[in-house]
Amino acid sequence: MGGAVAVGVFDGLHLGHQRILERMRSRADEAGGPRVVVSFDPHPDVVLSKSFRAVAPLTPLPEKRAWLATFGVQRFDVLPVTRELAALSPEAFVERHLVEPYAPAALVVGENFALGRGRAGDVPRLREIGRHLGFEVEAVPLLQLEGGAVTSTRIREQLLAGDVAAAARLLGRRYTLEATVVTGAGVGRQLGMPTANLRLHDEKCVPAHGIYAVWVRLGGEGPLRPGAMSIGTRPTFGGKVPTLEVFLLDWSGELVGRSLEVEFDSWLREEKTFEGPGPLIEAMREDVAEVRRRLAAGAAPAAPRTLP
Repeated sequence: MGGAVAVGVFDGLHLGHQRILERMRSRADEAGGPRVVVSFDPHPDVVLSKSFRAVAPLTPLPEKRAWLATFGVQRFDVLPVTRELAALSPEAFVERHLVEPYAPAALVVGENFALGRGRAGDVPRLREIGRHLGFEVEAVPLLQLEGGAVTSTRIREQLLAGDVAAAARLLGRRYTLEATVVTGAGVGRQLGMPTANLRLHDEKCVPAHGIYAVWVRLGGEGPLRPGAMSIGTRPTFGGKVPTLEVFLLDWSGELVGRSLEVEFDSWLREEKTFEGPGPLIEAMREDVAEVRRRLAAGAAPAAPRTLP
């Protein structure tokens, strides 16, 4: 085939990942072959580390596949991670899962990437293997931004702290949840602010409990609409189960059953317990006013991606 292959988990497809994809695309175009991404599912640490606690992904596979297409990737393959796969020597892994199916001219990875038994297949070892099997290895340095390396772990920590604006800067776009509107308890309607209760399409990292300014797109198309997002348990009403609710500003109409994309703009405040409906309604009105102030400039595009 003679193109280039980028290998990695690529959870989040953040700005660092996009640099790897950019180099893969350039190397593939130079070689006159396809642009290929090979990823893994589940995360290798879930299978291999007894101490690793499984975490929800930043980009579930369907979302990752869609984003990779916009980045110019022509083939996206996912290797199921098993102990048998992880036990392969780097040489066997590369020959069986990279050279035989793709015959790449170049393999592009992050500088800290490693594969095979005991993660022995680091960049120097991969280069040695490439010399024998006829491909080059390009290692892309970690991207440094705002005082640290851009990593999926760092972005996840920002989201779990509610700092969705910081996460967006490392992602190169606003963090998004895709969901379907389901029937809720009707609490928002009773308070005069009907909210859409959301059920996520796929398991995904959800930002910290709190209130957010968001942009909402209905049905995956059309304009972005301003909204206020609540993530939490409704403590004023004794709730225990976390819920996702969004209030669309200046919107009327039935939403149940429709798909929504929610793009997080910024954190407003933490979730609070109020003494009753009255103070809660007043706080919700203040939240909506603050959302209007923050999003008054209109539905400007999110930060641009590195790749066209």
